[in-house]
Amino acid sequence: MEKKLANCVNFFPITCIYNYKNKLTEEPEVVLIIKTKDGYYQKIKDLVKKQVTYDNFIGELNVENINDDFTSWLEDVVN
Repeated sequence: MEKKLANCVNFFPITCIYNYKNKLTEEPEVVLIIKTKDGYYQKIKDLVKKQVTYDNFIGELNVENINDDFTSWLEDVVN
């Protein structure tokens, strides 16, 4: 948040079950929804990779419509 790459981050603690290198594992995980502008994926991915050193999903969802108030807030915060 200090780097102003996003105006809002939601995080949800969940339980994750995965198969990694032929081993089934169940453990707690946190899902992040990082709200930002188009073109910031690589910067955010690099920042997350510095904190999360294991293989993990980092993806980008494109949203077609966003309400004007949120867009204004996003533009004010994200550099």
